[in-house]
Amino acid sequence: MQKIINKLGLENRKALVGFLSVITAGQLIYSSFEAFKGTFYNLLLDVLQVNNEELGIIFSLIGISIFLYIPAGWVNNRFSIRSILITGLIIRFATMSIIIFFTPPFDVLKIIAFTWGVVDAVFWPAVLNGIVFFIDKSKSGMGFGLFESVRRLQETLMNLLIVGVMAVMTAVSGIVVFKGGMLAYNLLIIPLILLILKYVPKNGIAAVPEDRISEELVTKNKSLEALVGLLSVLARPQVWLAAVSAMTVYWGYIILIYSVPYMQNAYGLSTAQTALFGIFNTAFMGVIMGVTSGFISDFVFKSSSKMICASLLLSAIVLAGVVLIRENFVVTMVLLIAFSAAAFLAKSVILAPIAELDIPKKYVGAAMSVGSFAAYAPIFWVYLMNGKLLDAHEGNVVEAYNIIFQIGIVVAFSGSICALALVLLNRKNVKNNKPVEEVVVN
Repeated sequence: MQKIINKLGLENRKALVGFLSVITAGQLIYSSFEAFKGTFYNLLLDVLQVNNEELGIIFSLIGISIFLYIPAGWVNNRFSIRSILITGLIIRFATMSIIIFFTPPFDVLKIIAFTWGVVDAVFWPAVLNGIVFFIDKSKSGMGFGLFESVRRLQETLMNLLIVGVMAVMTAVSGIVVFKGGMLAYNLLIIPLILLILKYVPKNGIAAVPEDRISEELVTKNKSLEALVGLLSVLARPQVWLAAVSAMTVYWGYIILIYSVPYMQNAYGLSTAQTALFGIFNTAFMGVIMGVTSGFISDFVFKSSSKMICASLLLSAIVLAGVVLIRENFVVTMVLLIAFSAAAFLAKSVILAPIAELDIPKKYVGAAMSVGSFAAYAPIFWVYLMNGKLLDAHEGNVVEAYNIIFQIGIVVAFSGSICALALVLLNRKNVKNNKPVEEVVVN
């Protein structure tokens, strides 16, 4: 345990528990619903009593968070990580309990989904801010890499646990077991809140003492300072370079998902073979490459920006190989596994470059909000664009996949240029020795 503490630059075991509590909050809030959409899609339809279109609407409403990330930056400046995490978890616990015990109608589900979208816009940057809060800045790669690995491992194990219970309790309805799993994971929120209360301290502007000034005046000053902090973050070109490179990383991750049906359509794999390839290339690789990414970032490149630059460049080269070499199954499979490794190397530290910037800690929440806005924006157009390409080439879907990969080459190369520009700009700032001054409202 002491080795982990040292590797992450944590102060002590209490900080380690706080760090792991933040990571778990970043997964557990989604574990009783969103994490089921891949493995238990049909059961989710049955439990909610909705059709495919209605479930799509629910997830679209949750996705409203993308549009709220930047204004949520003010909230993350103004309030502590602890208060945001606890509030978000309480709201999720209450609304999830309504779904589990009352099976509400679709109109109520839409309201709940919209609420989750608003909460997520504030909650997710707070989780990322929590990672930065606990770890040493020089160990941000390890921190974010471990975050990715632990979250993916938690999701995999929790889903496998439900599958295992279903396999053993064959006499019990699958819906009953699934709903029991939703309830069990929702109840885990209660002890997690207690852990956060004990091990995650107040931080940032919220932690500023309020003596000598009336509470009303302090609140106004803190709110104004939070706004000033958000504006200062929005004015930083390094933040936007990191955000745009993160966007290309996530775009590449979406393209990775299409590598599984590509192999099935291009080489006629069976359903079982396709499933095995998918589990390895998009799940197992994510668990392994998270920690690997952090280690390489901190101890080889000594900069997550440099590693993202190299990973995106490798992605572009590998995808070019996939497009050019179409007839060899083994070579294509090896190239797509290499693409998976490169994609997860970058995704595991997707917003770590922001953590490495010289931004006052009390404004990091706003920076993570801006980064999240850009990083996850491809959700709104990449799936739609790829779907249209596949529909347009219905008679020859392999050609559509190759077009998707060709777009991925351009995107990855562009992202590597942004990451390189960020590295050069950071180096220039260090050379000029121009520290960023914190803005404080008196």
